[in-house]
Amino acid sequence: MKKYWGAAMFAVAATMPVADALAQAAPRDTLVWLREQDSDRYDPPRSTATAAGEALFLLSDTLVSMDWDQRTIRPGLAERWDVSEDGKTYTFHLRRGVTFCDGKPMTAKDVAYSINRWVDPATRSPVRYRAGNVESVTAADDHTVVYKLKEPYSELLYQLTQQFSAIVDQATVEKLGENFGVQGFNGTGPYCWSSWTPRQEMVLTKHPSYNWGPPIYQNPSPQVGRIILRIIPEANTRLAAIQSGQADVVAAAALPPFALEGLRRVPTVKLHHQPVYFYDIFVGFRVDKPVASDPAIRRAANLAVNKDAISRAVFFGASPAAPELINPQAMDYDAEAGKMVPRFNPDEARKVLDAAGWVPGSDGIRVKDGQRATLLAYGLQNQANNGMMQAMQADLRRVGIDMRVQLWDATVGWGKLATQEYDVFTMSYPYVSAMDALALYFPSANRPTPNRMNWNDPETDRLLAEGKTATDPAVRARAIGTLQRRLAEANVWVPMIRTSMYMATSQRVEGARPHGLYGVALYKGLDIRLTR
Repeated sequence: MKKYWGAAMFAVAATMPVADALAQAAPRDTLVWLREQDSDRYDPPRSTATAAGEALFLLSDTLVSMDWDQRTIRPGLAERWDVSEDGKTYTFHLRRGVTFCDGKPMTAKDVAYSINRWVDPATRSPVRYRAGNVESVTAADDHTVVYKLKEPYSELLYQLTQQFSAIVDQATVEKLGENFGVQGFNGTGPYCWSSWTPRQEMVLTKHPSYNWGPPIYQNPSPQVGRIILRIIPEANTRLAAIQSGQADVVAAAALPPFALEGLRRVPTVKLHHQPVYFYDIFVGFRVDKPVASDPAIRRAANLAVNKDAISRAVFFGASPAAPELINPQAMDYDAEAGKMVPRFNPDEARKVLDAAGWVPGSDGIRVKDGQRATLLAYGLQNQANNGMMQAMQADLRRVGIDMRVQLWDATVGWGKLATQEYDVFTMSYPYVSAMDALALYFPSANRPTPNRMNWNDPETDRLLAEGKTATDPAVRARAIGTLQRRLAEANVWVPMIRTSMYMATSQRVEGARPHGLYGVALYKGLDIRLTR
């Protein structure tokens, strides 16, 4: 059934009419990148959507950059840096000759302004914690930035690769105010803001003087004159466009898994894969709810869900099951914790529930002390969540747990996920390390969101603090490894799927390689060139 559905859908995609915006072949010296959805704005510290990162990595630069292995820090706007012995002062030595898109030279004052704006409470950045506990960020001279922390922060360089820390022009921010990243932008990236029509397309043009790209690329300068980031919500239309040469790039979430097998056989399309990619899907329990608070329910759910079958049926095998909380390739992954997450065993799930006093009722749903084993699950409405949550619902029903699923359109879904209404929720998230993943979702101070589990554990907070402030990598790894084991034992999550990074390009695209930082395929896109 799986192969038939995929083949049938692919055949439909190949014959679907293309939207008027794609009626012509992609223009010369213009890369057309099709995306599924837009961001609400493109202001680095205020734009947390992956869709925002897709543009911001092209429009701006960061002090340091990330290698293809997702763990090695490389130079960016800073060509080198020093760290004090106590781990609290970072001195960044900037490249010479860097300019903003308007031609203005970039200096250390611009860096200090951008970081200070990021951490300023008035900016209301939902990710200001990623900057660490900042004491001050100052310009010692035009090419030296001194970044002082109140306490060591072992994650700092990793977080400074992210788009939230992008360097922007103060004058443009002050001129546009709330409309910065909506009506315009001025950064030092390889491409410059030309126009944005929300929910339709963004047009970027080559930054003419840019020659300071990260060393992971062979070309420090952009090779393409213009990039159009076009929003096409329908998967079939995106597939038809990439096959016919009316578009050049479809990647990540915009590339449906059912199409991958067929695309490999299409001569007009090149398919690329990034094997090191950290963007996972999990199901979390709100542990202060009557049924979800029972450890036996959470353990039984982990045992009952056939993740491999979900990977095959819903993700067509393109994205594997997630047997652990953290991807084994990520920094500070703990192998012992990986073994502790229960594997599929529905018979064992029934035994766990029996031992905990959950007795099957007349309809097969278990009951304990008058409480039915019923869970209300929330999530965002999309094809993957529909299939995944239906399959999980059926698996849980087989062991006597009733899960009711309510998926919401993203326009209201995030608000619903901020309520206290549900018992279970599903979410996908990008991360750069084990610390990055756990430090977002599990601190007690982050309740009720993004700690939607309402996990309130002093030992978790202690281990996170120890890992974050460690100046010795071994101390950090030990603290974060211990935390992974603690969370695995508590079954706070059901880790579900490790999404994969695939990118399809048209035949005329050369030098393409998907990156994957924060779910972004092109990153800087500097080696990409067009043959016609």
